[in-house]
Amino acid sequence: MNFTKADLQKETSYKTSRSGGKGGQNVNKVSSKVELLFSIASSALFTDEEKQLLTEKLQNRFNKDGYVQVVCDEERSQYLNKEKAIERLISLLTRALQKPKVRKPTKVSKAAKAARLDSKKIQAVKKEGRGKRFDISD
Repeated sequence: MNFTKADLQKETSYKTSRSGGKGGQNVNKVSSKVELLFSIASSALFTDEEKQLLTEKLQNRFNKDGYVQVVCDEERSQYLNKEKAIERLISLLTRALQKPKVRKPTKVSKAAKAARLDSKKIQAVKKEGRGKRFDISD
């Protein structure tokens, strides 16, 4: 990860609008809802490979213009909503750039195999003893 919050803020644009929710009459007057727009394609923070990876993983987050869109209207203050939106964008990008660990297949140890077979033999002997045997000898 070679980006910081300040670097991201330079490359993002914001749209503000009036939001619903708490705030009383303040809601009708102040534009506190923040819509953060970030273009991965035109960003200078990522390499071409990282851009391709981000584009694949965040495909469902793009709007029709090709921007990653993050909306926040939880707080009554526009400033706090901008801060929350940029934090969400950072977490979104870091999660998308993380590469999952490669699973290394492992073998079952000889001791574990032997223990499993021994327990199966014990169970078989136990069940064999439960059977009803009739001697029909004439």
